[in-house]
Amino acid sequence: MNEKVNKEIIYLAGPNIISNISVPLLSTVDTILMGNLSSLHLAAVGIGSMLFNIIYWNFGFLRMGTTGITAQYYGGKDDANVWLSFLRAAMLACFISFALIIFQNSLLNIGTWSLNVSDASEGLVAAYFNIRIWAAPASLLLMVVMGWFFGVQNAIYPLILTLIINFVNIVLSYYLVEVQGMGVHGVAWGTVVAQYIGLLFGIIFIYYKYNTYINNKVLSQLREWSAYGRFMKINLDLFIRTVCLTFAFGFFYSQSSKISDTILAVNVVLMQYVNWMSYGIDGFAFACESLIGKYKGAKNELLSLAVVRQSFWWGGGVGLLYGLVYFIFGQQLFTVFSDDLLLYEAAESLLYYMALFPIVAFASYIWDGIFIGLTATSSMRNTMLMALICFLFSFYILPVRSDGSHIWISLIVFVIMRAVFQYLYYKKYGLSLK
Repeated sequence: MNEKVNKEIIYLAGPNIISNISVPLLSTVDTILMGNLSSLHLAAVGIGSMLFNIIYWNFGFLRMGTTGITAQYYGGKDDANVWLSFLRAAMLACFISFALIIFQNSLLNIGTWSLNVSDASEGLVAAYFNIRIWAAPASLLLMVVMGWFFGVQNAIYPLILTLIINFVNIVLSYYLVEVQGMGVHGVAWGTVVAQYIGLLFGIIFIYYKYNTYINNKVLSQLREWSAYGRFMKINLDLFIRTVCLTFAFGFFYSQSSKISDTILAVNVVLMQYVNWMSYGIDGFAFACESLIGKYKGAKNELLSLAVVRQSFWWGGGVGLLYGLVYFIFGQQLFTVFSDDLLLYEAAESLLYYMALFPIVAFASYIWDGIFIGLTATSSMRNTMLMALICFLFSFYILPVRSDGSHIWISLIVFVIMRAVFQYLYYKKYGLSLK
């Protein structure tokens, strides 16, 4: 056990875990607020949130790519490119966000069609979507800000930003829904306002702490288009990888909707279990990204290997802990999200999968952190494509069950095969992964 690496992992992972766990807390509060209104409101906000998850996850390369690239420049003590990595990613985030606003109607129509939104839910989903889309510029720029902070080995500022955003969002959403009676409009506006407040604080933090990186002389290099080659290649690979991931979860919701609105509402709630788990384990995955990138930039193979080994120990321990909590308290947790007896009865047969999921899924999250830190994005793209094929194959060969358990089994196959393929790539190429 390398004590230096262990301390760095804990230093970065601790704030990341607190920060990440507070993210599903937000969607948990939204779920509770809507669940107290009706199962129709619950399903509508679940679908609306999933639409934005699909959109934003697809552009998750803005955070992941920024972290990997920045961390390597940081490890190599290349200050000019540390700052340029932020500016290039910020420019791309602005371009994408404006495009999302321009094409918002088309995105909504495609989303509601692909997720099989029922006529009863369509109006509520549209109301939520048409408000929340205006947070796109802030949301995408925040991805860049967070990724850059991770790249320069700072997990404290992302924690502070996340807590600010979620505090504002929760308080404002509660006020708008419970006091003003605004329903889905209230939770949507709560998110929009909170995102812009978070972005404002992020910019202030960069100027306050990292003003030595802010160098106007490097602005001329932004016009050197040849320098964008590696930047765009990494982001394109990550985009394809993330499209596969969001397709899998979108497919999950779509097939749930085909069974019934009840199963859809149940899986909206159960996906909160997955969110709690994933954001907890991702605390160590994010730490792994930062450290692997730094040590690759510093060309320190010994410490890079130590990060790989020790990240799996930590991630596995956290995954086991989540599994035990869900096994023991899974039923009680469900009643926190919804007091609808019909939903509870429909969920009973699926709760065992919640206990199994963290134990089999943790490895794929840690491998993601390793691949991102190494900027091994081509390998990451390929392994995700192969895992998606396995996911779809397992879904179509399994018999359809009315409780939707066949969908959960396919999702478990998906996360297992992600880890298997990533391990095989790493075993073959080691730290030379591309």
